[in-house]
Amino acid sequence: MTETTLNAATEQARADTLLAPRFYRTDYAAMESIDVSPVRKQWDAMMAEFDRDENREHFRKDIQFDPADLPEEVREDFLDLLVSSVTAEYSGCVLYKEIEKHVKNPDISRLMNAMARDESRHAGFINRSLKQLGVAVDLGFLKREKAYTYFSPKFIYYATYLSEKIGYARYITIFRHLERNPQFRFHPIFNWFEEWCNDEFRHGEAFALIMRAHPELLRGRNKLWIRFFLLAVYATMYVRDHSRPKLYKAFGMDPTEFDYRVFDITTAITRQVFPLTLDTDNPIFRRGLEQLRLISVAIDTAKREGGVLNSLRRAVLSLKAAAVFGRLYLLPTQGNELPEDARMAPAW
Repeated sequence: MTETTLNAATEQARADTLLAPRFYRTDYAAMESIDVSPVRKQWDAMMAEFDRDENREHFRKDIQFDPADLPEEVREDFLDLLVSSVTAEYSGCVLYKEIEKHVKNPDISRLMNAMARDESRHAGFINRSLKQLGVAVDLGFLKREKAYTYFSPKFIYYATYLSEKIGYARYITIFRHLERNPQFRFHPIFNWFEEWCNDEFRHGEAFALIMRAHPELLRGRNKLWIRFFLLAVYATMYVRDHSRPKLYKAFGMDPTEFDYRVFDITTAITRQVFPLTLDTDNPIFRRGLEQLRLISVAIDTAKREGGVLNSLRRAVLSLKAAAVFGRLYLLPTQGNELPEDARMAPAW
């Protein structure tokens, strides 16, 4: 592994683009005041699952893989997926450790320790796979040098809950597809996805219970924020997945069908806590996501070509994207009555 290649992977992970995973800070004093007593029974059952740590040995196993076996046509998209994934996992690890360090609330401290443990394990596992392919991300450098975004606690709850749950939906959809079609399993890392995504599911459960313990987070104007985060996460995923066409061809999957399957699973899961869902089957919604994709492609082209005129073109395209996003945001949503018990099982 060359230093140049290592730095290239780390620089990709450090980049702050619209579609790249971010690192976060929050209001730790507010996290200190979280009270989970309204959901104590479910909380204690969830923490017992964290304590059992049933995937402890799973991620200690080494992946045996000859880098020469990776099809050259999929290499770039696959590495992009892994670098994005290791950044997202390590972002969670850093956030959870920072919260744990700054709070004395025993429920929250214990939870954050367990989730940081899982995310650190995931990030290290992906990075070992990257090293086999001759690249790696310098996680220590990333922690020191990547820009941090401040999010208020409620934004952390909405965004991280969605990130964990949609992560589960993505991993389990890929895993089930490759179970049925093993000829498309071009790398052994996909064999780890079931246990991996069950960790993600459990992390989402933690934020679901925090929100259910504080129902004011799910009412009034906060419903507008929930709507925003749902749309932002879905739109980002759609655009990003369609930027990796060779990856999904190698999977034997259509990225559009994959995304809407993931949206369906995520919508079903989020009914445990969110008072509304998006109508992702609405033809206007689907046309809007496709418009955002085409605008993103045009922006990338203008960025590559450079020059003053293309800078102006990018600005105009960005405004057009904001207008499309705004129209999608104003589409009718579907109301949801929350179940009495917020807990769910990873049943997909």
